[in-house]
Parts: sequence; C-alpha cells; structure tokens
Amino acid sequence: MATSTGQTRASHHQLNYRSQLHATLKERQIFALKKVVKRRQKGFLLKELADVFKILYICAEKSKDHPEYTSVLCDLLKICRLPFLKEKTSDEVTYAQTVKESLSQMGFLMRVPNADVRNQICHSIISVYSSVTSKHSVDGLHPTSLGYRVQLLEKSGLAETLVLSMALLENQPAVKLHVLQTLQMLSSSSDVNCSLILKAQGAQQICFHMNEPDPSGQVLFRSSEILWNLLERGCKEEVTAQLSNMDCIMALKEAFLHQLLNGFRHYDLQLRNDLLVITTLIAENPKSPLIESLFAKQLVLFVTFPELKSHNPLVRNLKLSYNNEDFEMKRLLLNLVVVMSKDLSALQLFKEGHVVLALLHLVKPTAAPPEGQSGPRNWNTVQQEELQLQALATLATVAPLMLDDYMTCQGNTCLLLLLEWCTERDAYFGQGHSFHGTGGRGSKKAQMRYCVRLLRSMASLGNEAINQDLFDQGAISQLLVIIMQMEESPEEEDVITLEIKADIQLILSALCENNPHRKELFGSEGVEMTVHFLKMSTEKFYSGLGHNKLILSTVDCVWSCIVGCYTTEDVFLEKEGIFLLLDLLHSSPRNMQNVVLGTLLELCDNPKTMSHILAWRGQKSLTTPGLLLQLWRQEEAELGVSRDLYGRISDPKKPILCYYQEEKDSQVSPPANRPSAAVMDVSENLRSKIYSVFCKLGFEALPGLSTEDYITLSIVTRYLDFKVGEVWDEISKELSLEGVRPVTPDEEALDTIAKMTEDTARRVTTQQSSMLEQRDKEDVSEEKRMYTEISSNWKQQELTAQSWEHFVAKTSNYKILKETKEHQERSIDSSRPKPKHKEAIFHPTQIQGLQITKFCGRVMTVESTPANLTGGPLANTELALERVPIQGGALRKLPTATEDPEYFNTVSVK
Repeated sequence: MATSTGQTRASHHQLNYRSQLHATLKERQIFALKKVVKRRQKGFLLKELADVFKILYICAEKSKDHPEYTSVLCDLLKICRLPFLKEKTSDEVTYAQTVKESLSQMGFLMRVPNADVRNQICHSIISVYSSVTSKHSVDGLHPTSLGYRVQLLEKSGLAETLVLSMALLENQPAVKLHVLQTLQMLSSSSDVNCSLILKAQGAQQICFHMNEPDPSGQVLFRSSEILWNLLERGCKEEVTAQLSNMDCIMALKEAFLHQLLNGFRHYDLQLRNDLLVITTLIAENPKSPLIESLFAKQLVLFVTFPELKSHNPLVRNLKLSYNNEDFEMKRLLLNLVVVMSKDLSALQLFKEGHVVLALLHLVKPTAAPPEGQSGPRNWNTVQQEELQLQALATLATVAPLMLDDYMTCQGNTCLLLLLEWCTERDAYFGQGHSFHGTGGRGSKKAQMRYCVRLLRSMASLGNEAINQDLFDQGAISQLLVIIMQMEESPEEEDVITLEIKADIQLILSALCENNPHRKELFGSEGVEMTVHFLKMSTEKFYSGLGHNKLILSTVDCVWSCIVGCYTTEDVFLEKEGIFLLLDLLHSSPRNMQNVVLGTLLELCDNPKTMSHILAWRGQKSLTTPGLLLQLWRQEEAELGVSRDLYGRISDPKKPILCYYQEEKDSQVSPPANRPSAAVMDVSENLRSKIYSVFCKLGFEALPGLSTEDYITLSIVTRYLDFKVGEVWDEISKELSLEGVRPVTPDEEALDTIAKMTEDTARRVTTQQSSMLEQRDKEDVSEEKRMYTEISSNWKQQELTAQSWEHFVAKTSNYKILKETKEHQERSIDSSRPKPKHKEAIFHPTQIQGLQITKFCGRVMTVESTPANLTGGPLANTELALERVPIQGGALRKLPTATEDPEYFNTVSVK
C-alpha cells in the first residue's frame, strides 16, 4: 500500500516536472521567436527563408494546442510583407527555388483556422505583389525587385491555393472578402495568375458565393471585378464554360435583378451593367442554360422597356433616370438581343416579347417638342441617335429571322419612311460620336447607311411577299432618286457613301431579278444610273474606298435589272452600254472579268447586241474578238495549259487540260455527289463563256485578228469537242479505279472517242502550223516589198542628186551649158509636127473656150476666138506654149486642176 502510494507520488512529481520543463521550453521558444522577430524588422534574408518557413510551419502546428504561437506566427508573417533581402546580386538566382517554395508554403498556411493568421497572409501577399522596392541599401543588404517577387509568386501557384482555400472560409466572411481582394489584385495584371485561378475552377467558385450576406457590400463588387479580369486576361472560353451552369446563371440573375430594382447609386448602376456584360458573354456559349433559367425571358422584357408598356411586376414600378448608366444598359440589352439571336429557341421569346416592334419604335425619328413646351422625359438627342442606329443594326440581324413579325409590324413602310426622312433637308445635326454613327456627323448619313443595309438584308432573302411589298410602295423609283441625288451631291466620296450606293444597287437587283415587269419599270432612269456608274474610271478600283464593290454591284444591277427585258436592253444599247461593258472587261481586274463577261453573254441573246460588239474598238484598234482571244490566252497561262512557244497545242492527248485537273487525278474515285474536275472547270474560268460568245459571233470573218489570234481561235472552235473528250476520259479513269470493266462495245466506244479527240487535236495542230507557215511567207513577201520600195526611194534620190549636179555644172561650165542648149533645141525640133503629104486629108478641130492639150513632157494651152467674131472656125487660132519652169536642171510640175498623173510625173528638186 505504501509502495503504491509512493509510486503515485513519484509519477505526479515526474509529470509536474515535465510540465514545468515543457512550459519553460515553450517560453524559451516564444522568447527566441520574438527575438528573431525583433532582429528581422527590416525583412528576411533570401538565404534564411528556408529556415524561416520551417519555423512558420512549426508555429502553425503548435498553434492548434497552444494559442501563444499564433501571435508569433502573425508577427513572422507580418515581416514577410517586406521585400526579401539579398547580400549579393547573385542571391536572386541562387535562392529562386527557395523563394518560390516559401511563397507556396505561405498559401498553405491558410489552413490555420485563425482569422488573424489568414488576414495577415492576405496582407503579406498583397504587399509582396505590389509594394515598391526602395533603391537604398540597409546595412549592406539590398531588397529584391518587385518584378523578381511577382515572377516567383506567379510560379509558386499561390493564386490557385487561395481559390482552394475559400472552401475553408464559410464562417469567416471578413476573411473571405480579404481573399477576394487578394485574388482581384493577383488577377488584375497577370495572365499566369488568371490561368491558375481558372485551373482551380475559380470563376465558378466566385460566382457561387457572390450573393452571400455581406454587411460591407463589397463581395459582389470584388467578385464581378475578378470575373472581369478573368475574361480580359484569361481564356474567355474557359470562363464562360465555367459560368454556363444553372447555379451560376441563377446567381447572376439574382445579382442583376437586385441591382436593377434596388440600386440607385452610381456605383450600383455600374455594377449592374458589369453583370449584364458578363451575362452577354455567357449567352455566346450555346450550351449555357440562359433560357432554361428564365433569365433570358426577363432580359427580353427589359429590352422592350420603356418603348412598350407592360403589366409585368418586374417593370411596373421600374423607373429609369435616363442617365449615362441607364443608356449604357439599354445599349447592352440591344447587343444581348443580337447575341441571343444565334439560338433559335430565343426567337420564340423575341416573338412573345414583341422585340421587333420595340426596335421599330426606336428606329422612328422623333420630332422635337414645340417651342415653349417640354416633352415627356426621355433619352436626349445624342442618346436617341445612338439607340436609333443600334436598333437598325440589331434589326439587320433579327428581322431576317422573324419575317412574320417584320411584316406584321409593317417594317418596310417604317424603313422607307425613315429613308425619306434621311433625304429631307432640315435642321437635324447628327452627332456621330458612337461606333454606329461613324462618318455621319452633321448629317443623316449614318441613319441612311444602316437603313439601306437593313433593306438590303431583307430584300436579299428572296422572300416574294417582302419584295412585292417593297415594290408596291415604290421602292424602286425612290431608291433610284436617292442614288442619283447622292451622285450629284458636291460632297467628296467616302467609304460610307460608296457603301450606301452599292447597297442600293443590290436592293434593286434583288427586287428586279427574275421579274420582267419590275425590270420594265426599272426603265430608262435605271439604265441611265447603271450607265453612269459604268463610266467610272478604272483608276478608282484601287482607291481603297470601295469603288471595286460599287462597280461589281453595278454589273450585277445590269444583269438582274436589264438583261431579260428587251425594252430596257434596247435603251441600254442606245446608251452604248455594250461599249462600256467591253471597256470594263478590257481594263478591269482579273477577278472581275468573269462577272462582266457573263453579263455580256446574257446580252448576246438580243440580236441587236452583235453589231455593237463587233463595232467596239479598244486601244490600238483592238476588236472584241481580239480581246476575247487575248483573255483566253491569259486564262490558259494562269491555268497552266500546255502550249508551245507559238501558242500551239503541245500534247494532243491533253489539248485543254489544266494543271489542277492533273493534280486531282488520284488513285481514289471521286464521290458521286461531287462534280468532276472537267465539269468544275467549265464554271470556274472564262473559257466556257468566251466559247459561248464566239458561238454567237461566229468563228469566221472576224475583224482585227492577227496570226496569233487565229491560232488561238482554232483551239476555241474545238473547245466543246475537247471538253467532251475530257469528260469521257474521266469516266474511263473512274471505271478503272473502281475495277469495273465496260462491256466490249462500250469499251470500243470509249477508245474510239479518245482517238477522235486526239485526232482532232492533231488536225488543229496541223492547221496551226500551216497558219505559221503562211505568216512566214507573208513576212518574207512584205520584206521584199519593203526592200523594193526602199530601193526605189534610193534610186529616186540618186536621180535627184544627178539632176542637181548637172544644174551646177551648167552654171560653172559654158561648154556643158552649150551642149544642153543644143540638146534642148533638137528636142524641140523633133517634137514639131512633120509636113503633111500633099494628098493627105487634114481634119481641123474646132475648140470652144479653153482646152488643155497634153503631150508627153509638154502642156499646150489652146485658146480660140469665138466664131461670131472671126467668121470662121479656124480664124485667129492662137497657140501658146506654156512655160515650164526648170530649176536645178529638172522639170517641176505646176499645180493645175486638170493634170493627169498617168502622163505627167516629174521630180521636183529643192
């Protein structure tokens, strides 16, 4: 008994001793830690960080049972707010891994349940990430730079750890707010931190808790700011994917409605708009349950407010102050309509909410209240203009999807009235500040631009009811007047003006296409409009303003509004439209020639067109056949067709085969639902259209063709035969690839067709060679003729020179002059008539008036006296020898009206 009592006392004594020893040890440890804290008030050295964070880890473990360590832990973490110190510059590189691991362990200390510790960790992280480093050294120690700390903090994964720690903060709202503030700072300027937050599902976690009770009112603001940062600096698709679940949508819905219905401060209105932007980005994700959550239905209700009255409790007591924040919300709601329209299930909500009617209400121009009266409170002039333009842009997307609502609300009438308002001259002054108002400052040009664009969207649908309604309301004549007024305007052309003109022409094309009656009403005014734009200088094609689009829409207008109606075609021909199209074909860029040539081909059905086509002349007397053959050669050069140096067929087996047709020849048979390469070639280049035009013009007796043109024409003539041969060759190859052997008669037929095509190509090659030979002969003959002419000219110059030398010799040598005189006298004597035989009968000639008798080398003027004065036909006949002036020893011809060049041809020497 005594023994057991003694043992008990000994054990109690031992326990007391141990507790006293432990208490003494704890006090010594706390004392030592406080001493460390006191000595390191200026910051920890980089080389000490590993040991410091080991101490922090120990303190965190001991703080669970001994709260005394908590204050020391906070003091040590408080020192971590200061920049780490380095003794040498190389310390930053040496201890980089240690710093990264230390910062990562700081995040893990968030598991300590003490609120002070957690708050201090957040303070330290914010300080490390944002504090500016002093450049002055302390006791020979230098602080690390801010960039160094930020880089290592990003690599430590601290942002991800903080997101994960939010699950531990359910009962500490103040700490949670501090964590949100820290995450906001980390995500504000770092893509790496945003990626880490998203990796921990941060967007979803933050959205889940954004509506929790918050006396400070900052949780929702901090949460929305973090989501904004993640959308701007992180992966937007990842953010929207995390937020596209029912819980997040409901959280956003609750937050937005609370701010809309209860917020009145400027801060609340901004936060409401931020939430609406986030919702819009979520709506871009087709998998988001925005409609299933009924949030979309409520948003559609706000879209139509205040334009449409509603008894819904959400908007019954809703009042707008029409300030900038409310205006911004209205614009965001209109933008949301465009985003949601991509989801067809949202169209039913738009129909139920009468969205089209509300948009058309915004589109109508508002009249200013009379002087001295104040109208109802509404958007100001600038806001009204921007909403009007954005409503037009929204309708351009929504109206084509909701045709019934558009027609029910008389959309065409509303837009045509707006278009008429745009052309009126009044005191309206457009602001042009917004994105949609670009280029419309001081005018209604922006409204006209979006109104015409919307009409183009509706007319291009090909809906007969819409187009007939536009036609019945006189849209064709109205648009023609507008476009010609714009053309006559003295204002300088810009991008917007050219866009409006091109859109008007596209509307006219859509209205008149396949409708002869509307083409006829297009009439001479429409033809004059197209002819006017076809005269546009080709130098403007590359201006960068859009003239190329305008000329394309003009050609499309010719094709859709003129071709097919003989009345308008005849007017077009009278206005020299064919000449303008050929000029455009000659000078237009490569990618525009296909459309122009197609339009010309359609006009060739009119028998009056041929004479215009053949009468056209381009530069250097280029004819239409020559132009078409020139285009053919350019097309074949671009397609890589095999030709020799003179343009002849190089390979009779592939007379017109393109390079891409050879590339498509593979060991796999093409599918049956896809056209073959030979068939696709017909529609993808100009050759089939050029061949069709020549079928209208004919292949013979074409003006203005050279030998090169005739060589090309021989290929064009056989284009259809060659193309048929290509198709049959493709059929043979496809059968071979599929392992199908034709029956013997079919196989013989395929071989015969291939041989006929090759023989045709060889005959064309022979014909081309004969053309070249004939050209060579003509060249030789022309060369001989030119040589003969040159020789004749030189001979004439030699005779002239000899004549001049003879003249000079006469003036300087009397003997030569005497010989020349004697020779002249002999010539005169020999030219006199010889005496007649006595028995010969002489028949005198009676000459009335003045008669010129021509002899070889002499001109005799015979003037006779009238018979009533002389009494006889032969009386007083005077013969006068005309003096022939001689200069330089040669005869010079006098200009007379009765000279006959057959008998009188002399050389004049000057």
